[in-house]
Parts: sequence; structure tokens; C-alpha cells
Amino acid sequence: MTLLQSFILGVVEGLTEFLPISSTGHLVLVQTLMRIEQSQFLVTFDIAIQVGAILAVIVFYWHELWNFNLIKKLILGFIPTGIIGFTVFKYIKLLLNNPFIVVFTLFVGGIIIILAEKWYKKKLSEVGVSSHIGYKEAFLLGLLQTLAIVPGVSRSGAIIVGGMFMRLERKALTEFTFLLAVPTMCAATLYSIYKHPEVLTAGGNLSALLIGLATSFMVALIVIKVFINYIRTRSFSVFGYYRIVLSIIAFIILSNVVS
Repeated sequence: MTLLQSFILGVVEGLTEFLPISSTGHLVLVQTLMRIEQSQFLVTFDIAIQVGAILAVIVFYWHELWNFNLIKKLILGFIPTGIIGFTVFKYIKLLLNNPFIVVFTLFVGGIIIILAEKWYKKKLSEVGVSSHIGYKEAFLLGLLQTLAIVPGVSRSGAIIVGGMFMRLERKALTEFTFLLAVPTMCAATLYSIYKHPEVLTAGGNLSALLIGLATSFMVALIVIKVFINYIRTRSFSVFGYYRIVLSIIAFIILSNVVS
């Protein structure tokens, strides 16, 4: 991986990590188009540069992260992700080499987001929504987060859609999605590096990782601010349509590349 490729992937990660469009899916597609060779370092890179985006969350929500009740909810939400993730990731990571799986999950996820938004608007007008995320909701949202192990599903997308069906208020739900990423992605990064520490010492790998991480951090700072302002008055449906259009375009391009 060149440093320019690392920078581009950092931009992609920062732009997509907190939107319900799958950062991992975008990384897989972009890496395929740039013809970056699959390797253990690439798997670690895809996980580790997400820490840059997570650092942006810590900067924005530093004071909230010291709330003991919130910490307990984040731990509770992380438990199912940790158990399921560490158990099945060694099998799921084999899917990271297949961009067509990403195309499929992007398309299906887009349809689900559009349908969920229609249902949410109907319930909003009938019975309203709640801004309170209790321990039960935190655990269920953490359980839904495990779906993002499959490339293209989207961690934030799974949580947001699930939270909409729980009739949770958009802003509270989205901010909890941001915060739950902190223990999740930090643990995933540390685990990946622990299992394969040699990938950081190979020539140029550490520099590429640091550039990708720093870039994703700076881009994510902007995205978080813009996204929070966006969801106050806007629908999530646009992300569903985006996923569908992207999946169709990606399928056409990848079919030509593979053939």
C-alpha cells in the first residue's frame, strides 16, 4: 500500500464511519478498484484506521464519556459484540475478499433503511418517540451491532434501524451509535494487532497506518458535526437510496473488472 492509497482510504473511512452506509464496505470497494493486494496487514489496516474516527468521537463527547451511567450502558452494549465478534470474526474475515458480498448487503441494507424510515415516520405521528436509552435498549443495540461483522451491513446502520423500530429519538440514537463505537473499535483494533503484531513492523506498514488513521480522524471531525445537524430535521431515507445506487454502480464496474 502506498502512502497516497493510505490517505485516500483514510478519507473514505472518515466520511463513512458514522453514516449508515458501511465504512468497511466502502473500503473493500475502493481497495478493489485500486487493486490493493489482499493481506493480513490490509485486514488490520481496515480495522485500525477506524480508531482515527473514534478519536473524533472522544473529542466531541469527552465530557459525556465520564458519565458513569453512560459507561455502564456502553459496556452492556459492547458485551454481545465482544462475545460474538471475537468468536466468529476469524470466519467472517474471509468475506472481506469478496466485494460482491458488499454489493449485495449494500443493496439489501438500503431497502431496509427506506422501509424503516417509512415505519418510523408513521409511528412518530401516531405515538411519538423516546429519547431515553435504558439498559435494555443498550444491550439490544449492542446485539444489533454484531450484524456489522458482515461487510457492507454498516455498524451505525444496524444500530440506527434497530433503534428506529424501538421508537428511539433520532439524535439520542445517533449519538449513542457514535459512543458505542469507542469500546467496540478500540477492542477490535487491539485484538487484531495482538493476533498479528508483525504487520506493523513490515516495511512502510506503520507509516501507512498512521497516515490513514490521522486522515480519518480529521475527516470524521467534520462529518460528526454535519451529521448531527442533518438528522435534526432530515430523513435517513437518502442513505438508503445512496446504498442502492452505489450497489448497482459497483456491481456494473466490478463485473467488468473481474471479467
